[in-house]
Amino acid sequence: MGKKLIQQRRGKGSNTYKANSHRAKTKAETPREKEKGTVIDIESDPSRTAPVAKVKFESGAEEYILAPEGISVGDEIDLSREAPLEPGNCLPMKEIPEGVPIYNLELTPGDGGRIARSSGTYGFIVAHERDSVQIYLPSKKIKKFNNNCKASIGKVAGSGRTEKQFGKAGNKHHIMKSRGKLYPRVSGVAMNACDHPFGGSANPGKPKTVSRDTPPGQKVGSIAASRTGKKKK
Repeated sequence: MGKKLIQQRRGKGSNTYKANSHRAKTKAETPREKEKGTVIDIESDPSRTAPVAKVKFESGAEEYILAPEGISVGDEIDLSREAPLEPGNCLPMKEIPEGVPIYNLELTPGDGGRIARSSGTYGFIVAHERDSVQIYLPSKKIKKFNNNCKASIGKVAGSGRTEKQFGKAGNKHHIMKSRGKLYPRVSGVAMNACDHPFGGSANPGKPKTVSRDTPPGQKVGSIAASRTGKKKK
């Protein structure tokens, strides 16, 4: 008897596919205060790939921010519009010159930051327009943002993470478990014909593109793809 597909089991919502949210230390969003603060500690957050910096502001409040490369305990963080272009400082995108590395970009003004938040990532402004800015993202795409959106100066710390080898399967197991991902994941063509639509052969044996209305048991491959093949330049 065949088993349910991975996407069918994931949709059930069992503990196998749930991330360990209790491990999250903080959201590490851009603080709304427009004041200065001092870094009092740099900590590891098990729920993310980058370290976080604990900042104490002039008002006495303590908040976490994503730690940029080069920051250390005792450094000052400035969130005002007149802040210098130093790692960790946060400015509206219209105040940031082209070519300066930025991270934790806001999609809409005041959302706290949604783009370029994983370790070692950053983007930079390509051009300023009247009401928007064009930004080169870590995905190598150029996207327009509202020029009132904020971004932090610098690169997210932990850039060498992807270069380090796991060393053993147990390390990979714990990393994938913390993200709510099934590990190891077996490819469809390696399964039996009763377990997957691509099973029972060395290749799918049929077109991989399926309709959006395909039944769940057959909805695998390129779902509702508008085109197939390599895009011509």
